[in-house]
Amino acid sequence: MHDDCEGPHQLDSHHIVIQRNSAWVFLAHLFVLLLFIKAFYLCLLNGTLGTIFLLSMLSSACFVKSYYDTLIEKESVVIMPALGVQLEAHSWSGRVVRSFIPIDKILKPVLNENVTPNTCYWSLVLLVSGKKELILAFKAVQPPVRLLVPIWKALCAATYCGETTDSPAEDSE
Repeated sequence: MHDDCEGPHQLDSHHIVIQRNSAWVFLAHLFVLLLFIKAFYLCLLNGTLGTIFLLSMLSSACFVKSYYDTLIEKESVVIMPALGVQLEAHSWSGRVVRSFIPIDKILKPVLNENVTPNTCYWSLVLLVSGKKELILAFKAVQPPVRLLVPIWKALCAATYCGETTDSPAEDSE
């Protein structure tokens, strides 16, 4: 998804929405239900209904909360040419993690090809002055290169690195 605002305050935002398999959500709920049934069975077996039931429900609630906090629903790159780049990760629980990188700190946006023994994928990284490590634009998702190229070109145009016409990723397709 791509949003583009024109006018004195240009804003170029790119969103990658992650489609989750509903089977994983079903399995998580089934696991919590099985924990609840086991705790209820133990309570009936031992007769200590209150303590075990309460502890089981608290542990199940903590499990579900931690599971939903780690699931990323959408990742975004918001480019503000005069100010900088904002990277956002939206989780299913509603929590949003944002990080802002000033435009004058960005040395160059890079399309990086990652090769592992099992797969090969592309990532969009930012070279930032004062940082020893590359900053990944999308941490939870590995979008295809055809989605990364327009974001890379917009970042190149915003940072004035002069590489907006040709892309090594377009040559490899």
